Amino acid sequence: MRPQPDLDEERPPALLVLADGEVFEGEAIGAPAEGGVRTGELVFNTVLSGYQEVLTDPSYAGQVVAFTYPHIGNYGVTPDDDEAARPFCRGVVVRDVPPRPSSWRARASLEEFLVRQGVPGICGVDTRRLTRHIREAGAIGCAMGTADERVLARAAAAEPGTTGKDLVSGVTTSRPYVRGSGRWRVVAYDFGVKETMLRCLEQVATISVVPASFPAEDALAMEPDGVFLSNGPGDPAALGPQSQVVSDLLGRVPVFGICLGHQLLGTALGGRTFKLPFGHHGGNHPVRRLAGGQVEITSQNHNYALSEDSLAGVAEVTHVNLNDGVVEGIRATGVPAFGVQYHPEAGPGPHDARYLFSRFTELMASARS
Repeated sequence: MRPQPDLDEERPPALLVLADGEVFEGEAIGAPAEGGVRTGELVFNTVLSGYQEVLTDPSYAGQVVAFTYPHIGNYGVTPDDDEAARPFCRGVVVRDVPPRPSSWRARASLEEFLVRQGVPGICGVDTRRLTRHIREAGAIGCAMGTADERVLARAAAAEPGTTGKDLVSGVTTSRPYVRGSGRWRVVAYDFGVKETMLRCLEQVATISVVPASFPAEDALAMEPDGVFLSNGPGDPAALGPQSQVVSDLLGRVPVFGICLGHQLLGTALGGRTFKLPFGHHGGNHPVRRLAGGQVEITSQNHNYALSEDSLAGVAEVTHVNLNDGVVEGIRATGVPAFGVQYHPEAGPGPHDARYLFSRFTELMASARS
């Protein structure tokens, strides 16, 4: 029988301290933070379900994730929902963690998962007040744990955040590997690729997953029908070598990018990126498809975006965020390449944009004919 947490066991008191001095009280959950301190860039996510997919998404490397939904952990965790072999986030902040999961799929509780994976957390936090503060202050450095408030305050003030950081090198695969056995041959650059992305691609393709630093000529030597650029963490402006690889591929093979891959496609075309105040993190962002005007409900996880003005003459904007007008999709002019900022693969959902994988196969078919 699966071990259960002791309902009578008291959790140690803990604090979440922000770089601007704001303090939130709570209780420590998950793995103990070394020295009672864990730091990171604090962001919030609005999903109601899919918390395991969020925590195992490599795009959260360097960040502490605060969930706005009050009850996180209701249905436990299962290896089937992992997006990577382990979480890369620095920590987790929640309002309430149910003591026992309620799902036939559960193999462990969320707390057991956090302990096993070495991820510290804090519960009992007023996440509504915290979210409102982040919306005003923006993504911000933080420190959490059982250490003294003054120690946590110094650590929070010293947290550098993700700006200017190459976090991709810490999450990418160390060597190429193959997935799937579909008709099309696709080289997928792993900037922090999610398992669900590979599952979507392997329905139609044989995928050679390669490291983020894989040379363009080596990728082309595999004779792919297309190249896929995955999601990933950190600042795209810090990834000059990866942007150059994408530039070397453009015009020689069809390219499809998602999230960070979309940003790298844009920068390879000559565009610029900028950091959003508090990013887009959640499963309910409305996006308008400009060709036809359809509205898609999308899953998103990014702190950076492409500047629309910088894309003039090199790419057409195909999708925009209805909340703030941010560019959500582009199509290159003159070469077969397109990308979207959001996640059409989204596990557990929404799936409004799964058609984009079919669009990729259509692009590969057109290039082959």
